[in-house]
Amino acid sequence: MLKRILLSAACAAAILASPAGAADPALIAAAKKEGTVTWYTTQIINQLVAPLAGAFEKKYGVKATYVRADASEVALRVINEARAGKLQVDVFDGTLTSAALKKEGLALKYIPESANRLPKQFVDAEGYWAATNLYVLTPGFNTTLVPKGTEPKTLADLLDPKWKGKLVWSSSAGSASGRSGFVGLILGEMGQDKGMAYLRDLAKQNVAGLPVAARQVLDQVIAGEYPIALSIFNNHATISAAQGAPSAWIPMNPAMGTLSVASVAKGAPHENAGKLLLDFLVSEEGQKIFRDAAYMPVDPNIPPTDASLRPDGDKFRAIYVTPEQLESSIPKWAELAKDLFK
Repeated sequence: MLKRILLSAACAAAILASPAGAADPALIAAAKKEGTVTWYTTQIINQLVAPLAGAFEKKYGVKATYVRADASEVALRVINEARAGKLQVDVFDGTLTSAALKKEGLALKYIPESANRLPKQFVDAEGYWAATNLYVLTPGFNTTLVPKGTEPKTLADLLDPKWKGKLVWSSSAGSASGRSGFVGLILGEMGQDKGMAYLRDLAKQNVAGLPVAARQVLDQVIAGEYPIALSIFNNHATISAAQGAPSAWIPMNPAMGTLSVASVAKGAPHENAGKLLLDFLVSEEGQKIFRDAAYMPVDPNIPPTDASLRPDGDKFRAIYVTPEQLESSIPKWAELAKDLFK
């Protein structure tokens, strides 16, 4: 069943035939009349949000303000504003935010023109969100403690007794970037019986669990506290390596791919400006800013700064999971992870 709800990365190469289009002049005019847009984001401000907001303002003359929080905090803030009748947000993003707010009736049914050129699995089939960037979860390691060439390269390698007590991951229950997501990945790849058998064997490796985000898990690995992290964002490893850290990632098959998606808020005080910002985020210009900030664009024609980071569906394969699939599956994966890895 889990296998069926996961999307194959092989179809990530299929591009819709619709050409990219410029933003509608009438929308631009209406957005300029509103003059401002408010964006609740889970992205990193200095690295990405500020450059995107600055480019948007320069292009359209619409002021972009932003607030950063994690996905659950963004969702809760929007829900509380809506219940109080004081909605302030126009656009929100995250891996789980849009799925939760769509369920609450707080996401506007709107897909921008610029999303027409994206692979179809990067646009909500029901019309409430468009993906802005990908996260690819793979193992990462400390290259001082584990010299390159000696790292585990397959799922089977992780069961080697020499790695016992040397593996770590995030134990945060509500996140795909930790043991919950890893459980889902294994079950999706191997099926229930073989997957559970593998996970029981992995539990014998005494994997350490840290109640922190995947980025912090990688930081602990870089600091030498653990040799190998089982589930980190592969672009984080390359960012740290570029700064001189003993950091590398492993293109282990399959990886889990999650989508950061953005939506316009239903009842947004600046709806037109919100639509224009969403259009900009997934436009070619916006996607290049994601790339230049070391994020992974969803536009298949704009490779990340390190092209090897993005699964090609052949040598490096990923299983992509939509926000709705994550929301429905993570509680089950988390419960299994809690029982298996004590």
